[in-house]
Amino acid sequence: MAKSLRAVACSAVLMLAFTACSGGSDTGAPAPSTPAPTTTTPTTTAPTTTTPPVVTPSAVPSSTASGVPARTAAQLTKALLALADLPSGFALEGDDAGDDADVAVSSKDSRCTKLVAFTNADNPPGSKASAGQSYSGGAQGPFVEESIDAMGSPAAARALQKSFKRAVAACRTMTLKVPGEGSSPISVREVSAPEVGTDPVAVRFTATAGPLEGFEVTMVTVAVDDVVVAVTVINGVPEDIEGATTAAVEKAQDILGASTSGT
Repeated sequence: MAKSLRAVACSAVLMLAFTACSGGSDTGAPAPSTPAPTTTTPTTTAPTTTTPPVVTPSAVPSSTASGVPARTAAQLTKALLALADLPSGFALEGDDAGDDADVAVSSKDSRCTKLVAFTNADNPPGSKASAGQSYSGGAQGPFVEESIDAMGSPAAARALQKSFKRAVAACRTMTLKVPGEGSSPISVREVSAPEVGTDPVAVRFTATAGPLEGFEVTMVTVAVDDVVVAVTVINGVPEDIEGATTAAVEKAQDILGASTSGT
């Protein structure tokens, strides 16, 4: 969940540059709240064969102390959304993990210390394995990023959600620095989360001035048994956020055999 804001900021710079050159501001058609499978070839960026970024793979699954089978990065990758799970017109984005290496979030407000740590880390604290993928709904979006982190137990997943929620509630503004673009103040606001999974948390980051002024990203994180599913959407409407999050949670439940209650 943590690297989403940094990675999405890089996408935002490209999106805003494209809009400035084209003189357009079309946000595209909203995605349905329950995305339907499609076999239509996306008309935007061609799907890439780049393997989604994964970390901490385990060769052989084992059981954790909580009795939950240890997740591998390969298993988590299979649980990520596929193009068939998204509306027509979406395409997979390549691995741009290196592009956001120098992007950083900071704040002079000590109450934002924990949220800054969350957003600057490559993976949330306690993550045992992770997988992620980005999706584009066209040159103007919506842009969606999903990540799944295995936390080792349902209790650990819920604890992460509660910690993230407290961090969001304590912070009101941060600064986002993008090399070559400058810095922008980012407001932080908790918003209503889709009613899926366990302890869902939704936060909206909005650039209020500077080179990214007007840029807005919404991140939703949800505990699904022993994993945490995070979905980040930019240039989308509420239906995009609801639809992508619901589809991601349902896919995780189906592939990982996870329940929303952790039982």
